[in-house]
Amino acid sequence: SSIYFNSKINFEDLEEFAIHECIHHLQEVKTSHNKLLRMGLCSFNLLSPIGMGINEAAVQLITSKIIGIEPDFVKYYGIEFKSSSPSYYPMECHLVEEMAFITGYDVLFESTFNSNDNFKNTFIDLTSEKVFLAIQGAIDSILGYEEEISKLANKFSEENQSDKNCKYISSKINELKQKISITFMRTQNLIISSYFDKGFASITNLEELDNYRKHLENFKHLVCTQEGYFFFDNYYIEKMCALEHKCNILENGGIETAVSTKTNKLLAFFAGLKNIFSKKGSHSEC
Repeated sequence: SSIYFNSKINFEDLEEFAIHECIHHLQEVKTSHNKLLRMGLCSFNLLSPIGMGINEAAVQLITSKIIGIEPDFVKYYGIEFKSSSPSYYPMECHLVEEMAFITGYDVLFESTFNSNDNFKNTFIDLTSEKVFLAIQGAIDSILGYEEEISKLANKFSEENQSDKNCKYISSKINELKQKISITFMRTQNLIISSYFDKGFASITNLEELDNYRKHLENFKHLVCTQEGYFFFDNYYIEKMCALEHKCNILENGGIETAVSTKTNKLLAFFAGLKNIFSKKGSHSEC
Protein backbone atom coordinates (compact mmCIF):
# COMPACT_ATOMS: atom_id res chain seq x y z
CA SER A 1 0.00 0.00 0.00
CA SER A 2 1.04 3.57 -0.54
CA ILE A 3 0.33 6.83 1.28
CA TYR A 4 -0.21 9.95 -0.82
CA PHE A 5 0.09 13.42 0.67
CA ASN A 6 -1.66 16.52 -0.59
CA SER A 7 1.01 18.99 -1.72
CA LYS A 8 -0.66 21.68 0.39
CA ILE A 9 -0.07 19.79 3.65
CA ASN A 10 2.41 21.46 5.95
CA PHE A 11 5.71 19.52 5.98
CA GLU A 12 5.72 19.63 9.79
CA ASP A 13 2.40 17.72 9.82
CA LEU A 14 3.56 14.82 7.63
CA GLU A 15 4.53 12.61 10.57
CA GLU A 16 1.07 12.94 12.13
CA PHE A 17 -0.68 12.08 8.84
CA ALA A 18 1.70 9.18 8.14
CA ILE A 19 1.13 7.56 11.54
CA HIS A 20 -2.63 8.05 11.21
CA GLU A 21 -2.69 6.35 7.80
CA CYS A 22 -0.34 3.54 8.88
CA ILE A 23 -2.75 2.71 11.72
CA HIS A 24 -5.57 2.58 9.16
CA HIS A 25 -3.51 0.09 7.13
CA LEU A 26 -3.02 -2.12 10.21
CA GLN A 27 -6.77 -1.99 10.90
CA GLU A 28 -7.86 -3.38 7.54
CA VAL A 29 -9.90 -6.59 7.52
CA LYS A 30 -10.45 -7.92 3.98
CA THR A 31 -11.97 -10.93 2.28
CA SER A 32 -9.91 -13.35 0.22
CA HIS A 33 -11.01 -11.28 -2.79
CA ASN A 34 -9.51 -8.13 -1.23
CA LYS A 35 -12.88 -6.60 -0.37
CA LEU A 36 -12.66 -4.31 2.66
CA LEU A 37 -15.01 -5.50 5.41
CA ARG A 38 -13.85 -3.55 8.39
CA MET A 39 -11.33 -0.95 9.49
CA GLY A 40 -11.05 -0.65 13.26
CA LEU A 41 -14.38 0.53 14.64
CA CYS A 42 -15.84 1.09 11.17
CA SER A 43 -17.78 -1.53 9.17
CA PHE A 44 -18.08 -1.62 5.36
CA ASN A 45 -20.44 -4.55 4.86
CA LEU A 46 -23.47 -2.31 4.13
CA LEU A 47 -24.20 0.28 1.44
CA SER A 48 -22.27 2.96 3.33
CA PRO A 49 -19.60 2.74 6.06
CA ILE A 50 -20.86 2.82 9.65
CA GLY A 51 -18.72 4.11 12.49
CA MET A 52 -16.29 6.10 10.36
CA GLY A 53 -16.45 9.07 12.75
CA ILE A 54 -15.67 7.04 15.88
CA ASN A 55 -12.85 5.21 14.10
CA GLU A 56 -11.21 8.37 12.74
CA ALA A 57 -11.39 9.90 16.22
CA ALA A 58 -9.94 6.82 17.93
CA VAL A 59 -7.07 6.60 15.41
CA GLN A 60 -6.35 10.30 15.83
CA LEU A 61 -6.31 9.96 19.64
CA ILE A 62 -3.75 7.15 19.31
CA THR A 63 -1.72 9.26 16.88
CA SER A 64 -1.77 12.23 19.25
CA LYS A 65 -0.47 10.05 22.09
CA ILE A 66 2.29 8.56 19.91
CA ILE A 67 3.52 11.99 18.80
CA GLY A 68 3.03 13.50 22.26
CA ILE A 69 0.66 16.31 21.31
CA GLU A 70 -0.16 18.42 24.36
CA PRO A 71 -3.88 18.93 25.04
CA ASP A 72 -4.97 22.50 24.47
CA PHE A 73 -8.07 24.61 25.03
CA VAL A 74 -9.93 25.27 21.79
CA LYS A 75 -13.17 26.81 20.61
CA TYR A 76 -15.03 25.39 17.61
CA TYR A 77 -18.52 26.39 16.50
CA GLY A 78 -19.02 28.31 19.74
CA ILE A 79 -18.11 25.28 21.90
CA GLU A 80 -15.15 25.45 24.28
CA PHE A 81 -13.22 22.43 25.56
CA LYS A 82 -9.75 21.03 26.23
CA SER A 83 -8.79 18.91 23.23
CA SER A 84 -6.25 16.09 22.93
CA SER A 85 -6.28 16.71 19.17
CA PRO A 86 -6.61 20.49 18.73
CA SER A 87 -6.15 20.52 14.94
CA TYR A 88 -7.62 17.31 13.54
CA TYR A 89 -11.08 15.86 14.28
CA PRO A 90 -11.31 17.79 17.58
CA MET A 91 -15.10 17.44 17.89
CA GLU A 92 -15.18 13.73 17.11
CA CYS A 93 -12.13 13.06 19.30
CA HIS A 94 -13.66 14.73 22.32
CA LEU A 95 -16.92 12.79 22.14
CA VAL A 96 -14.94 9.55 21.86
CA GLU A 97 -12.85 10.65 24.85
CA GLU A 98 -16.07 11.05 26.83
CA MET A 99 -17.02 7.51 25.78
CA ALA A 100 -13.54 6.27 26.77
CA PHE A 101 -13.98 7.87 30.20
CA ILE A 102 -16.82 5.38 30.65
CA THR A 103 -15.19 2.26 29.16
CA GLY A 104 -11.51 2.96 29.78
CA TYR A 105 -8.92 3.73 27.10
CA ASP A 106 -7.45 0.22 27.00
CA VAL A 107 -10.56 -1.36 25.48
CA LEU A 108 -10.97 1.58 23.05
CA PHE A 109 -7.43 1.30 21.70
CA GLU A 110 -7.49 -2.53 21.66
CA SER A 111 -10.67 -2.53 19.56
CA THR A 112 -9.29 0.19 17.31
CA PHE A 113 -6.12 -1.78 16.50
CA ASN A 114 -7.69 -5.24 16.34
CA SER A 115 -10.96 -4.29 14.61
CA ASN A 116 -13.34 -5.95 17.06
CA ASP A 117 -16.51 -5.07 19.02
CA ASN A 118 -15.03 -5.09 22.53
CA PHE A 119 -15.28 -1.30 22.90
CA LYS A 120 -18.80 -1.24 21.47
CA ASN A 121 -20.01 -4.06 23.70
CA THR A 122 -18.42 -2.56 26.82
CA PHE A 123 -20.09 0.78 26.17
CA ILE A 124 -23.44 -0.93 25.51
CA ASP A 125 -23.18 -2.84 28.81
CA LEU A 126 -22.73 0.46 30.64
CA THR A 127 -25.46 2.33 28.72
CA SER A 128 -27.56 0.57 26.06
CA GLU A 129 -27.36 -0.51 22.42
CA LYS A 130 -29.82 2.22 21.42
CA VAL A 131 -27.60 4.87 23.01
CA PHE A 132 -24.44 3.53 21.35
CA LEU A 133 -26.05 3.51 17.90
CA ALA A 134 -27.34 7.07 18.42
CA ILE A 135 -23.88 8.33 19.43
CA GLN A 136 -22.20 6.45 16.58
CA GLY A 137 -24.64 7.99 14.09
CA ALA A 138 -24.19 11.48 15.54
CA ILE A 139 -20.38 11.34 15.27
CA ASP A 140 -20.70 10.09 11.67
CA SER A 141 -23.01 13.06 10.99
CA ILE A 142 -20.52 15.55 12.45
CA LEU A 143 -17.77 14.09 10.25
CA GLY A 144 -20.07 14.40 7.22
CA TYR A 145 -20.98 18.02 8.02
CA GLU A 146 -17.30 18.92 8.33
CA GLU A 147 -16.53 17.36 4.95
CA GLU A 148 -19.36 19.39 3.39
CA ILE A 149 -17.98 22.58 4.97
CA SER A 150 -14.53 21.79 3.55
CA LYS A 151 -15.94 21.33 0.03
CA LEU A 152 -17.93 24.56 0.24
CA ALA A 153 -14.94 26.47 1.60
CA ASN A 154 -12.88 25.34 -1.39
CA LYS A 155 -15.45 26.94 -3.71
CA PHE A 156 -14.60 30.34 -2.25
CA SER A 157 -11.12 30.00 -3.73
CA GLU A 158 -12.49 29.40 -7.21
CA GLU A 159 -12.46 32.31 -9.61
CA ASN A 160 -15.51 34.09 -11.03
CA GLN A 161 -17.76 33.43 -8.05
CA SER A 162 -20.71 35.82 -8.12
CA ASP A 163 -21.85 37.68 -5.02
CA LYS A 164 -25.00 35.62 -5.06
CA ASN A 165 -23.03 32.36 -5.01
CA CYS A 166 -20.75 33.63 -2.26
CA LYS A 167 -23.74 34.52 -0.09
CA TYR A 168 -25.29 31.10 -0.71
CA ILE A 169 -22.05 29.29 0.17
CA SER A 170 -21.59 31.38 3.30
CA SER A 171 -25.17 30.73 4.39
CA LYS A 172 -24.80 26.99 3.79
CA ILE A 173 -21.56 26.85 5.80
CA ASN A 174 -23.18 28.67 8.72
CA GLU A 175 -26.11 26.25 8.58
CA LEU A 176 -23.75 23.27 8.74
CA LYS A 177 -21.81 24.79 11.63
CA GLN A 178 -25.06 25.17 13.54
CA LYS A 179 -25.91 21.53 12.85
CA ILE A 180 -22.50 20.47 14.20
CA SER A 181 -22.98 22.53 17.35
CA ILE A 182 -26.45 21.17 18.05
CA THR A 183 -25.50 17.56 17.26
CA PHE A 184 -22.37 17.75 19.40
CA MET A 185 -24.05 19.16 22.52
CA ARG A 186 -27.02 16.79 22.28
CA THR A 187 -24.63 13.87 21.97
CA GLN A 188 -22.62 14.99 24.99
CA ASN A 189 -25.84 15.28 27.00
CA LEU A 190 -26.87 11.78 25.89
CA ILE A 191 -23.53 10.32 27.00
CA ILE A 192 -23.86 11.99 30.41
CA SER A 193 -27.48 11.08 31.13
CA SER A 194 -27.43 7.53 29.75
CA TYR A 195 -24.32 6.47 31.65
CA PHE A 196 -24.93 8.18 34.96
CA ASP A 197 -28.67 7.36 35.06
CA LYS A 198 -27.93 3.65 34.62
CA GLY A 199 -25.06 3.82 37.11
CA PHE A 200 -27.22 5.50 39.74
CA ALA A 201 -29.90 2.83 39.46
CA SER A 202 -27.33 0.09 40.16
CA ILE A 203 -25.97 1.58 43.44
CA THR A 204 -26.54 -0.90 46.28
CA ASN A 205 -24.06 0.15 48.99
CA LEU A 206 -22.15 3.16 50.34
CA GLU A 207 -18.89 2.23 48.59
CA GLU A 208 -20.61 2.16 45.20
CA LEU A 209 -22.31 5.45 46.04
CA ASP A 210 -18.97 7.10 46.88
CA ASN A 211 -17.37 5.78 43.68
CA TYR A 212 -20.32 7.07 41.66
CA ARG A 213 -19.99 10.54 43.23
CA LYS A 214 -16.26 10.69 42.46
CA HIS A 215 -16.88 9.52 38.89
CA LEU A 216 -19.48 12.24 38.32
CA GLU A 217 -17.18 14.89 39.78
CA ASN A 218 -14.29 13.75 37.57
CA PHE A 219 -16.44 13.81 34.43
CA LYS A 220 -17.07 17.55 34.82
CA HIS A 221 -13.46 18.18 33.72
CA LEU A 222 -14.37 16.73 30.32
CA VAL A 223 -17.61 18.68 29.84
CA CYS A 224 -17.67 21.04 26.85
CA THR A 225 -19.44 24.34 27.32
CA GLN A 226 -21.00 27.07 25.23
CA GLU A 227 -22.94 30.23 25.96
CA GLY A 228 -26.23 29.36 27.66
CA TYR A 229 -25.31 25.74 28.39
CA PHE A 230 -26.50 24.53 31.79
CA PHE A 231 -27.39 20.88 31.19
CA PHE A 232 -24.47 19.42 33.13
CA ASP A 233 -24.79 21.91 36.01
CA ASN A 234 -28.47 21.06 36.38
CA TYR A 235 -27.82 17.34 36.03
CA TYR A 236 -24.97 17.43 38.55
CA ILE A 237 -27.12 19.19 41.16
CA GLU A 238 -30.02 16.81 40.55
CA LYS A 239 -27.81 13.76 41.01
CA MET A 240 -26.16 15.19 44.15
CA CYS A 241 -29.62 15.66 45.66
CA ALA A 242 -30.52 12.09 44.77
CA LEU A 243 -27.22 10.78 46.16
CA GLU A 244 -27.78 12.46 49.52
CA HIS A 245 -31.21 10.87 49.71
CA LYS A 246 -29.94 7.42 48.69
CA CYS A 247 -27.04 7.73 51.15
CA ASN A 248 -29.48 8.37 53.98
CA ILE A 249 -31.59 5.37 52.99
CA LEU A 250 -28.53 3.06 52.84
CA GLU A 251 -27.28 4.31 56.22
CA ASN A 252 -30.67 3.56 57.73
CA GLY A 253 -30.96 0.04 56.47
CA GLY A 254 -33.03 0.79 53.38
CA ILE A 255 -35.82 2.62 55.19
CA GLU A 256 -37.27 5.08 52.69
CA THR A 257 -38.76 7.45 55.28
CA ALA A 258 -35.65 7.81 57.42
CA VAL A 259 -34.51 11.20 56.15
CA SER A 260 -32.47 13.27 58.61
CA THR A 261 -32.80 17.01 59.19
CA LYS A 262 -29.29 17.46 57.83
CA THR A 263 -30.17 15.69 54.60
CA ASN A 264 -33.36 17.71 54.27
CA LYS A 265 -31.33 20.90 54.45
CA LEU A 266 -28.87 19.63 51.85
CA LEU A 267 -31.69 18.62 49.52
CA ALA A 268 -33.26 22.05 49.89
CA PHE A 269 -29.90 23.71 49.21
CA PHE A 270 -29.24 21.69 46.04
CA ALA A 271 -32.81 22.13 44.86
CA GLY A 272 -32.47 25.90 45.28
CA LEU A 273 -29.28 25.92 43.22
CA LYS A 274 -30.98 23.82 40.56
CA ASN A 275 -33.82 26.33 40.27
CA ILE A 276 -31.33 29.17 39.85
CA PHE A 277 -29.48 27.36 37.05
CA SER A 278 -32.75 26.32 35.39
CA LYS A 279 -34.01 29.90 35.24
CA LYS A 280 -30.72 31.09 33.74
CA GLY A 281 -30.64 28.40 31.06
CA SER A 282 -34.33 27.97 30.29
CA HIS A 283 -34.19 29.86 26.98
CA SER A 284 -30.86 28.66 25.59
CA GLU A 285 -30.09 25.19 26.88
CA CYS A 286 -29.11 22.64 24.22
